[in-house]
Amino acid sequence: MNSLFGLLIMALGSFSQSSSYLPIRKVKGWSWESFWLVQGIFAWIVFPLLGSIIAIPSGSSLMELWAAGGALKAIGFGALWGIGGLTFGLSMRFLGVALGQSIALGTCAAFGTLLPAMMGHTNFLQGEGLLLLIGISITVAGIAIIGYAGSLRSANMTEEEKRAAIKDFALSKGLLVAFLAGAMSACFTLGLEAGTPIKAAALAGGVNGLYAGLPVIFLVTLGGAVTNVAYCSWQNIKNKAPKEREALSKQDLLRNVLFCALAGGLWYSQFFGLEMGKSFLTDSPVLLAFSWSILMSLNVLFSNVWGGILKEWKGVNRKTIAVLVSGLTILILSVIVVGMAQP
Repeated sequence: MNSLFGLLIMALGSFSQSSSYLPIRKVKGWSWESFWLVQGIFAWIVFPLLGSIIAIPSGSSLMELWAAGGALKAIGFGALWGIGGLTFGLSMRFLGVALGQSIALGTCAAFGTLLPAMMGHTNFLQGEGLLLLIGISITVAGIAIIGYAGSLRSANMTEEEKRAAIKDFALSKGLLVAFLAGAMSACFTLGLEAGTPIKAAALAGGVNGLYAGLPVIFLVTLGGAVTNVAYCSWQNIKNKAPKEREALSKQDLLRNVLFCALAGGLWYSQFFGLEMGKSFLTDSPVLLAFSWSILMSLNVLFSNVWGGILKEWKGVNRKTIAVLVSGLTILILSVIVVGMAQP
């Protein structure tokens, strides 16, 4: 029952993350780098910092927690993850919410589960390691099938239909960016692993296990913020984006900031939910190790639900839809296989 409750919390966070792109669609008059920068300030700094505050032990401070060890490594891996976050936004720009998130998050699920296990010298030929490898293999199969569905959609749609569904649709460029986003985004889990001493210090200080890892999440997202802010600021200066913000009325400017704040809060919810959900999986070590892959698979599922609602798959034939559904079903199967194997 605890495991089921933990998965439910993660699912709620996943649904929020998959919905985060919707408010951004409401932002008017800003270039991509402008709204990505503003929503990122909320997603990578404001909300993670607020989350960290509730995980401070009584009589202590965040600085004392971070001094427990691993802070710089967590920030460093966060900076690498930031490259994934940057290209993740581009993948949705070129492929849409459904296909962009499916490829990027699916790749991230595989790498994000496999890399920490490899660094922990897990034996993938027997026991828990073998089960993890099977789960990851099923996840990768689901990703490949969803990617095939995307290629079928591209082949079956006219250029006008592609542009109507996704303004900047570009399959080849989008797939390359999405795979890069997934691989680099996996560094987030390495950042969480590096910050283990900080989480342990929070637990030792009496912090509830539901929130103990939030200070580490802030360090990782802070590292990601450095990468993204640097790139977006450079693009803004290069493209003279400040002038586009000056051209907006105060009302429209406030409206854009509020939608970016909403997007940032929804995006951060996935990691808030991940940390809370993992606290209910401590009796299931394999399910706990597979939690990152579960979160990314759920993100893929919900992003495709939104893709359907936003009519990104409008006009495709039944074969394409059948292939897409098959890929999503396989992703769900990967979670079920690992879950059923728990004692």
